[in-house]
Amino acid sequence: MSTAVAPRTYTGVERAAVLMMLVGEEEAAAILQKLEPEEVRQLGTAMFAVADVSEQEVEDVLDDFVGRARERTGISFDPRPKIEAVMHRALGPEKADSVLARITPAEAACELELLDWMEAPEIAAMVEKEHPQIAAVLIANLDPAIGGQVLELLPDAIQPDILHRIARLGPINPEAVETLRTMLANRRGGGSSSASVLLGGTREAAKILQGARKATEQRVMPKLFKIDKDVAKAIEEAMFVFDNLLDMDDKNLGTLIRNVDGDILSRALKGVDETARSRFLGCMSARAADGIRDEMEARGPMKLAEVLEAQKAMIGIARNLAKDGTIVMGAGDDDYV
Repeated sequence: MSTAVAPRTYTGVERAAVLMMLVGEEEAAAILQKLEPEEVRQLGTAMFAVADVSEQEVEDVLDDFVGRARERTGISFDPRPKIEAVMHRALGPEKADSVLARITPAEAACELELLDWMEAPEIAAMVEKEHPQIAAVLIANLDPAIGGQVLELLPDAIQPDILHRIARLGPINPEAVETLRTMLANRRGGGSSSASVLLGGTREAAKILQGARKATEQRVMPKLFKIDKDVAKAIEEAMFVFDNLLDMDDKNLGTLIRNVDGDILSRALKGVDETARSRFLGCMSARAADGIRDEMEARGPMKLAEVLEAQKAMIGIARNLAKDGTIVMGAGDDDYV
């Protein structure tokens, strides 16, 4: 007596992959062009995973596309030509080859090329032995979250220098840009642009450091202060703004408020909306909160510069309290070992 085989269960991305394998190359390419790199990788991987889908499974997954599915269910043959054609049409040869290098079975993999389509460990391995300035320019080109991952994968000794260089980056001349492009993609030709490229800055450096783990920040920043105090201070200020104080839990926020002079607190809260103001005052006693509200009302209109100065003072107090372990800044989702 035969036992019925349970139908296969598909994830959301696998359902999308089935549809991609059913539509024409032009339609599939148009879809891929609208996706982010990580989405392209996931969808491409799923396309290989569902290459042996049966007609019945297609009907189960996409019952509203039964007509089209019946015409195109013969996709159990080698899917590589179609997937490669779709990727190349959507992304161009360099980006497509870089994606395919990670999702194609090993025997068909090709060399990775473009920076935006590489994983953090690959980029770190590529720039580790390069001049720190090259590493700084490449990391500054990345999404800050990826840049933070690359930074923390590099040797500890060079992280402060690279972050300092990122913060001090300015216009990159066309020849340097072309050299970096050649380094990333030997097959990419064409003349260089006549315009320079503006990269880096303290805000970008701050975003990259925020993309790394808290332990990386705690290790890198003291060393960066020794290299360039002004740059380190600017990065520190860019990393943390007044609204970030709201990320603390009530216990830590209450501790901070008890360490802030009432005059500073009342001036700082004049510049926030009622929701944020209520959050701060909610960590105080009702009597103290009423006193702060009365003080704010008595002050009347204030210059923005005065408000920002008070908020900056509160941030400074918070950072000092965090450094000596009195409070924990953030939402408590840092890494623990």
